[in-house]
Amino acid sequence: MAIPSEVPKVDLRDYTHGDAARRARFVDALGQAISSLGFVRVSGHEVVPELIEPAYQAARAFFSLPEEVKERYWLPRGGGERGYTPFGFEHARDQAQPDLKEFWHVGRELPSGHPLAAVYPRNLWPAEVPEFKRRLLSVYEALDRVGHALLQALAMYLGEPVDRFTALTTEGNTILRPIHYPPVRGEHYIPGAVRAAAHEDINFITLLMTSTSAGLELLTREGQWMPANALPGEILADTGDMMSRVTNGVLPATTHRVINPPDGNSDRLSMPFFVHPRPDAVLTVLERFRGAGFPPPAPDITGYDFLRQRLREIGLLDEETEEVDYRGAGHRGG
Repeated sequence: MAIPSEVPKVDLRDYTHGDAARRARFVDALGQAISSLGFVRVSGHEVVPELIEPAYQAARAFFSLPEEVKERYWLPRGGGERGYTPFGFEHARDQAQPDLKEFWHVGRELPSGHPLAAVYPRNLWPAEVPEFKRRLLSVYEALDRVGHALLQALAMYLGEPVDRFTALTTEGNTILRPIHYPPVRGEHYIPGAVRAAAHEDINFITLLMTSTSAGLELLTREGQWMPANALPGEILADTGDMMSRVTNGVLPATTHRVINPPDGNSDRLSMPFFVHPRPDAVLTVLERFRGAGFPPPAPDITGYDFLRQRLREIGLLDEETEEVDYRGAGHRGG
């Protein structure tokens, strides 16, 4: 089978504004791209440059602050569920070397009195960058709507009710993660380490706005690495371990990585959006993916317990943080 030269592209307007025929073509193209390559480029969405560029400006302003200032927003006892996580703290599963990055977590904002408001940790906001909150939440809300539509379309592709996945992820503990990859030199050079070692995402689906520079690569089903680049205005989408679990591997999580720049002198900003279920949502293998021709189904597990398991494996949760009522960090991505 020939290796594709680029990630397939779909136009979300075919789903949100098209007639029945256009919607059907979109659903099929999306499902084929995800099942065969694991990634898809999405255009025709509302995450416009007028939202993206200010968000990146705010993220850069924060990551440019002195280390001692940034670390005021680090809650190591919380395992990184909100706020700042310093450079070299996270590593890929089964990897000893840390990733060469620092990042920030923005979670869902809920109104006072909402049943989940007391469950999800509150967001932190850097006082030194007053526009950070408004700009990041604007991107969060727009990406949340895109993720909802893509999950509906994937359910339709599988022959499931349109709300099969969104019933689990609506008001879920979804995370927007601005990531800074500094130049790979000096204190930010670790022999054998890369910006993000090969991994699969933990969640249902990940949305990645166009990054400030290239470096993301995906591993094809044929075992070859290929660049996974999105043009300005496009979103890269891929499915994670939770989707793979409930579909029994029919929509598998795709391995990807972020490689170091050739000269080591440039930095990189990216902003993946990890769509997660509510903590009490049960991840159970769908009935159509059980029985003859399928592997034995994985046992049921809540989104909360599955996440904790993975957090231990990537270094964001350890014995000292086990007592924390932890409900949402642990994401990886480009």
